[in-house]
Amino acid sequence: MRALETLQSARELLEISGLNDADREAELIVSHCLGIDRLHLYKEDPDIPENILLQIYEYLRRRAAREPLQYILGYTEFHGLKIKVGPGVLIPRPETELLVEEAVKTVHTSHFTSLRILDLCTGSGCIALALAREFPDSEIYGTDTSEVAIRYAEENVDRNRIKNVTFLKGNLFDPLKNSDNKFDVIISNPPYIRRADMENLQPEIKDWEPGEALDGGEDGLDYYKMIIPESKNYLKENGYLVLEIGIGQSDEVKWMAEETGFKDIIVIRDYSGIERILIAKKG
Repeated sequence: MRALETLQSARELLEISGLNDADREAELIVSHCLGIDRLHLYKEDPDIPENILLQIYEYLRRRAAREPLQYILGYTEFHGLKIKVGPGVLIPRPETELLVEEAVKTVHTSHFTSLRILDLCTGSGCIALALAREFPDSEIYGTDTSEVAIRYAEENVDRNRIKNVTFLKGNLFDPLKNSDNKFDVIISNPPYIRRADMENLQPEIKDWEPGEALDGGEDGLDYYKMIIPESKNYLKENGYLVLEIGIGQSDEVKWMAEETGFKDIIVIRDYSGIERILIAKKG
């Protein structure tokens, strides 16, 4: 069977399964299994060997069962990096790319002399790695409680050939407790979904992604209540706290930062107009 005929069949299977972006996902699955890009898929319309065809239909079966496409392919693109993901680690979102972009702008306007960054709840390591590549002379640390997540993060270091990142297993600041580490920037995309909302998430998220990377407690604010007060102990003077926040949480998170003594607090909207990023300077 030729590629374009297979592609059409793949689209139809995904549409029947109720997936909204069947065209794009079919293209990604077929081109990934063939090891070619989208342009060559359409231009060359290669014949597909039987073993590859079986792989394509196995991937389609898994996707129809609502397994995340990124887990099936084994990776996702993030800020120009190829990030390995799979069961047990959160899939990076476009909103988190915005978090990185805003952190980069903050660093560029602050003129730090020796840049040190701490990424809390690092997961796949995508934030830490994106910032490490952006600032190759910096020193980056990432922490996470999940052994699985740390394993993915370390694999992503090797995959992307980035040298200036260290990942540590432990809850938030705990791996740094016995050191005098101070950072110019502390950044985090912590769990922030309200517990009552967890059951309403898409099947791809609810049934597949790790709940501990999503569940922010009853009000979704548990991690901010821990991160914001303690971050002042780990930030240098005039250092920045950069946080991704959930829908409707900006007022409460901003209030926490103000009560802790942060200044110059700003909130940035995401691509959908939702208040998504909070940046605060140590007072």
